[in-house]
Amino acid sequence: MMMKKYKPIIILAWLVALATPLTLQARVHEFMLDNGLKILVKPDHRSPVVVSQIWYKVGSSYEHNGITGISHMLEHMMFKGTPDIPSGEFSKIIAANGGRENAFTSADYTAYFQRLEKSRLETSFKLEADRMRNALFPADEFLKERDVVAEERRLRTEDKPQSRAYEQFKAAAFVSSPYHHSVIGWMSDILNYQVEDAREWYRKWYAPNNATLVVVGDVQPAEVLALAKKYYGPVKPEKIATQKPRPEIPQTGERRTRVAIPATIDYLMMGYKVPSLNTTDDDWKVYALEVLAWVLDGGRSSRFSKELVREQQLVASTSVSYDLYSRLQTLFTLTAVPAKGKTTEEVETALRQQIKRVREELVSDDEIQRVKTQILTSRIYERDSVFYQAMELGILETVGIGWRADEVFNEKIKAVTAEQVQAVAKEFLDSNRLTVTILDPLSMETQKDKVAKAKH
Repeated sequence: MMMKKYKPIIILAWLVALATPLTLQARVHEFMLDNGLKILVKPDHRSPVVVSQIWYKVGSSYEHNGITGISHMLEHMMFKGTPDIPSGEFSKIIAANGGRENAFTSADYTAYFQRLEKSRLETSFKLEADRMRNALFPADEFLKERDVVAEERRLRTEDKPQSRAYEQFKAAAFVSSPYHHSVIGWMSDILNYQVEDAREWYRKWYAPNNATLVVVGDVQPAEVLALAKKYYGPVKPEKIATQKPRPEIPQTGERRTRVAIPATIDYLMMGYKVPSLNTTDDDWKVYALEVLAWVLDGGRSSRFSKELVREQQLVASTSVSYDLYSRLQTLFTLTAVPAKGKTTEEVETALRQQIKRVREELVSDDEIQRVKTQILTSRIYERDSVFYQAMELGILETVGIGWRADEVFNEKIKAVTAEQVQAVAKEFLDSNRLTVTILDPLSMETQKDKVAKAKH
């Protein structure tokens, strides 16, 4: 029997429609302990697992010159033990309970997580509540870990040309904003950390009234709350420092930088200053920017992939990134690697033509509907992961937007019009808000000559 062929867009729309009742059933339960710890619980009974995440409102955007990267350094030190748990035992205990754990630091937050069989949630709470205020900072362990972080920077940033170029790109784009420096920090700061820097940072920010506990999985909210009261409840709050505003100074013209380092490929970065949901004067603009990002780079059917990669064969790869959930003003970033035989100048011209097009022409009804469907469908697939569900709640709450923004996202995206997409392109994708960085590869021979000359 011949199967009937359906257009992909119809199948995607069908998936979106099916997902709506499931979304409504997955209700988030919010609690607050007397010590200020906020708790978010989202039951998901599809499998007998639970993800527990503790989020702290501190990251590299809270730091100042001289201690850049200290939030990331502190993340490393949180595994060095407490008076009750020896160094390294935290991870061993979680593993012995069949779980997985780790941590991550960003510009806007630091988070620690465990994924366990649901009956082992108590183990997670006991360990995390203990190190929330009782972490030890042995001087010898600190010095060893400082070397580890320095080596991590060498491997992940300094020895990777695109990472080095991106770091310089961000530093050029942001002058007064704390997004100026990278999460891992400058090497000179890392090498000069003192153990007291980490202790003071820990005392200042790691407290229940500066944290959110997120639990998603096969749990009952009342039981999670009871466990949280038992282990987190006795933890003392701290007077949290008030952050002084550090807004980015208005940009009044295009900025250009060139990064000439040993590399094998050219790389182009273009970033426009744009608002996040936290900093916008009207939230429809943020959702319109999200749709615009997908119009340009939303898979094989997007404009960049279809026209620049396949049709013109101008670029080997390209991407558009925009984070509407940033704590501060952010960037709408375009990156591209030229195809063999093509130059960054040719690629930049093509990208600027694409930007000019969305500023001058309305996106068609068919295209904007397809893009909206792709966005909503991607969220369905993401929610198949309990870890991702917890991640989104944690990010929204920690950056100050509030987890309820997740509940209105779909409707906000559906409401975006072609006229709004054009409007944000005109307002924000303007050359006066643009920073361009080009990675201009040096040959190894050229680099050797430069090093030799520097020694004389």
